[in-house]
Amino acid sequence: MSRALAADAEYTEYVRAGLPQWRRTAYLMCGDWHQGDDIVQRVLTELYRNWPRARRADNLNALVRTMLLRRLIDDRRRRWARVLLTDLLPERAAPTAPDATERLDVVAALRQVAPRQRAVLVLRFFQDLTVEETAQALGCAPGTVKSQTAKGLATLRGLLAPIRDDAPTTRQTGSAPASVC
Repeated sequence: MSRALAADAEYTEYVRAGLPQWRRTAYLMCGDWHQGDDIVQRVLTELYRNWPRARRADNLNALVRTMLLRRLIDDRRRRWARVLLTDLLPERAAPTAPDATERLDVVAALRQVAPRQRAVLVLRFFQDLTVEETAQALGCAPGTVKSQTAKGLATLRGLLAPIRDDAPTTRQTGSAPASVC
């Protein structure tokens, strides 16, 4: 097998293994599956173009996670330039997860959390990153990650408390970020 074919096969295997997690992360960060898929696709295109250099990275998963976060931030910054005028609302797929109602409540509440706090919560509780790994991915100090985590969790709990108070007694309550997974 030629060197180029071997590199393509390695890239394909890596993407196949990580794609579901990257899609979920992008969705949780931006709140829209279509936009999240677009962002992941752009990251994968960039990764493919730079694959020979990228695959030599010490921590390839951290590199891809950083690329994804930067693309999400760039997309937010450029959003004002894209205006879509239409009289039709987009169709949305029905959730298929067993705990769909609770999951939707958490995702809706997560959208109301400040972007930096949301990023910290997703990385810490969805990606299971350590404080140090999260700090490195976001380019900030570990103390900032800790304070943003505390503030984000407090906000999330406050947003979910009224929902949980109105919920039937059969619904489980627990740590908000854990139910996202």
